[in-house]
Amino acid sequence: MIRVALVLALLSGSAAAQEMPALHDVTGVAADDVLNVRSAPDAGSARIGALAPGATGVEVVELSGTGWGRVNVDEGSGWVSLRYLARQPDQPQVPDRLTCFGTEPFWSLAREGDAARYATPDGPEAPLLVAWSTESSVPGRFALGLQGTDRSAHAVIRREICSDGMSDRVYGMSVDLVIDGRTGGPALLAGCCTLAR
Repeated sequence: MIRVALVLALLSGSAAAQEMPALHDVTGVAADDVLNVRSAPDAGSARIGALAPGATGVEVVELSGTGWGRVNVDEGSGWVSLRYLARQPDQPQVPDRLTCFGTEPFWSLAREGDAARYATPDGPEAPLLVAWSTESSVPGRFALGLQGTDRSAHAVIRREICSDGMSDRVYGMSVDLVIDGRTGGPALLAGCCTLAR
């Protein structure tokens, strides 16, 4: 019975360590070569892009279960062999750096530590402070409370596949953002988030 409990504990720890999205660095690729990005998680599928041999901060948004990870290149997404990617250490469950965005209407929210910026095409950028952040009791969810001089916001972010609806890119987080302090009252916005810088 103790062995079963130990195996289950190790498996759950391993699953938590593999939570996506996560930042990786390209490794084991010769300086005069590239890491191919494929259309499917298979070495025989079409090459749709490439990563430089020294690329860092590559966001893997999904795992195939067969040793491949999905990444974004150009205006699309594809698959790279995880043999050539090393996960960056010490990535917190609640990222201290991320960018969220949405369409119809267009908006963006960028977090950098305790500071954030909310922007729309038709208004000035609004600086915000991260007043609080918390993880959910449901794995893969967290929330941020943001406060500025003329507006406040709450973001609920889920680690799940998300599409921006405008490109063929795939993101590893979705967001619901409630922003207040606007003319006409609070607004509920939806979009995707990325760890990539």
